[in-house]
Amino acid sequence: MEHLQQAVVGLIDHFGYLGLFAGLAMGNFGLPIGTEVILPVAGALTATGHLSSLWLTIFVAVAGELSGASIGYAIGRFGGVPVIERYGKYVHFTHERLVSVHRFFERWGTFAIFVCRFLPVLRGIASIPAGIAEMNLGLFYLWTFLGSLIFCTFLILLGSTLGAHLGMVLPLLRRGGYFVLGLAIIFVAAIVVLRARARPARAG
Repeated sequence: MEHLQQAVVGLIDHFGYLGLFAGLAMGNFGLPIGTEVILPVAGALTATGHLSSLWLTIFVAVAGELSGASIGYAIGRFGGVPVIERYGKYVHFTHERLVSVHRFFERWGTFAIFVCRFLPVLRGIASIPAGIAEMNLGLFYLWTFLGSLIFCTFLILLGSTLGAHLGMVLPLLRRGGYFVLGLAIIFVAAIVVLRARARPARAG
């Protein structure tokens, strides 16, 4: 995976926003690129002037994620489980991983797509089982957009803020994105608590 990350960073460095779009798209339909590392690097490249605008960087990143997720959804919708069984091993998407993602979807419903936007590995493959389950497209794009917007904005701003010191944080992100995962757990827990408190109020 690290070689793919380096290749994508080189792609962004040489082709700018086109490279960023392509890298984020590939990382969102199964290729093990590790977008939790690519995004802060894009932010750092914005800080150094390799990419011209912070907000344009965020926009292109989200657009790339939505495009990749669309491809993943189409793979699941029109290819189904047989495609995963035959080709999933090439991108480390095994049958066992498909089963675990399916159980996650059963527990969280369509909201699982939003949660997966913050989880390393799952965020890159979640759109495929969503397609297999023929999830409502409106909800799929809503949760994907909101999750990607938060995730991309946070990591790009992190990379832009750290700039030359980004190398101190990248090893942590490479080891599975535990920092991002911790933030995601806190964020999701807050949403669950707020929903639980809102139910009695509605009932009253």
